[in-house]
Amino acid sequence: MDYVEIEQLRQMTVKAANISLYFEYESKPYIINFVDTPGHVDFTGHVTRSLRVMDGALVVVDAVEGVMTQTETVVRQAMEEMVRPVLFINKIDRLIKELRLSPNEIQQRIIEIVKDFNNLIDMYADPAFKDKWKVDPSKGQVALGSALHKWGVTIPQAAKAGLKFSNIVDAYEKNYVDELAQEFPLYKAILNMIVEHVPPPNVAQKYRIPKIWRGDLNSPLGKALLEADPDGPTVIAVSKMNKDPHAGLIATGRVFSGTIREGDEVYLINAKTTKRVLQTYLYMGPNRIVIPEVPAGNIVALLGVDDARAGETIVAASIKDVAAPFERMKYISEPVVTVAIEPKNPNDLAKLVEGLKELTIEDPTLSLKIDEETGQVLLSGVGTLHLEIATWLLKERTKLDFTVSQPLVRFRETVRAPSPTFEGKSPNKHNKLYISVEPLDEETIRLIQLGEVTDDQDPRDRAKILREKAGWDTDEARGIWAVDEQYINVFVDKTTGIQYLREIRDYIVQGFRWALQAGPLAQEPIRGIKVILHDAVVHEDPAIGVRRR
Repeated sequence: MDYVEIEQLRQMTVKAANISLYFEYESKPYIINFVDTPGHVDFTGHVTRSLRVMDGALVVVDAVEGVMTQTETVVRQAMEEMVRPVLFINKIDRLIKELRLSPNEIQQRIIEIVKDFNNLIDMYADPAFKDKWKVDPSKGQVALGSALHKWGVTIPQAAKAGLKFSNIVDAYEKNYVDELAQEFPLYKAILNMIVEHVPPPNVAQKYRIPKIWRGDLNSPLGKALLEADPDGPTVIAVSKMNKDPHAGLIATGRVFSGTIREGDEVYLINAKTTKRVLQTYLYMGPNRIVIPEVPAGNIVALLGVDDARAGETIVAASIKDVAAPFERMKYISEPVVTVAIEPKNPNDLAKLVEGLKELTIEDPTLSLKIDEETGQVLLSGVGTLHLEIATWLLKERTKLDFTVSQPLVRFRETVRAPSPTFEGKSPNKHNKLYISVEPLDEETIRLIQLGEVTDDQDPRDRAKILREKAGWDTDEARGIWAVDEQYINVFVDKTTGIQYLREIRDYIVQGFRWALQAGPLAQEPIRGIKVILHDAVVHEDPAIGVRRR
């Protein structure tokens, strides 16, 4: 699955890669849709997007390192998306060859890892699944082995075959590991475990859809989603976009309901546009296989929906008036490390910017900013490795010569205490706004970060959440005009009976968002503030009031 050159050079995964495998288990056929995701913290955005389209997570833990911070991160992400985990303890060979552990010590090490892993599930899982989803080695929910030497086994599988830890140690000491790999191939242990313990789509969607979809569960569409009905209306959640040098943008996503076919007319809810699907594919790693139709429960690649972005909801055009989108994806990391990129030949600037825009479409945790006054191009990522890989890809794709500055960490500006009320005037003095700013409370910040409070939410639902969970005043909660989810800020209208204010509302919100992009101290984005509009004087002719900046 590591088919990008940089992955082979670095010996690490830097993107999500899909494959759909045919597998027979106890003489029954199965299609298993896999997404291989990166393990490095800089690339957790790929994990977030991939979990949206998965029902199970195969979590890999190093037998020597054990459960680490990143293990906790991915388990937490999986629990938020209601994705059931199973465990693979890798690199058992290191316990034998490097640490020289005895069979009993190896067994003890595995018990410790399983206990630590189950503690994470206990910490982050939905209360209804805390006990159900803890992994039990005796039930075959934990596999152990060596990916390097291609062998793997579950405890029930080992017990059935009479295999003991002492046999595994023996295989390394007497050098018959190849025979072990033939008798107990890793792929069989992993795929058997997935078939036995990862729920099928029609089971998983019953508890996942209420968590990740915003619509009415009792509607015909809601029922089709709960059942993963292949004959229901088509609903697809997009997890990633990729640029194919020949075909253009390819959307990858999961069919949650219905069956998607080549030639179908579909509607993109976020982009608010209708498109026709030109081709449908299944993935085989770097290759896409053209297939006439893909039913609910599977991962599909689509050509023709180039306005889609990760997080988009695609539905059959016939149901666009009744369809609801999936919940927004909740990224745990922000792009805060920034580099300036400059082409050596100024004439290459347009091509460079185009290449960077394509990268940000493929990886939404990258952020691109172009200073219109200076022409400076700034690219922000989660960490230095994230930016290093991004600029390497940019070089490979554009073949341009450019320089990359040393990375800088971007800061955030905020306020520490409530301000007095200030008067702001439009340049032509026809409009006056009276505003104050104050720190946003930590609970509201948390709710926005988790996606429980959003900008496009029903105002009544949002007000209820803020009253009950963050202690907001009823009138203030109802008066929210805008929630800035990027930098975590809120705009509240506390005025009453101001004439013509509604006519200029969009301009005020636009100004609020614009002002937050660069604060007065260091021109860094503003975070964690509440902006309150107390009073306003608005010209009776909005066109005069807002004609000039």
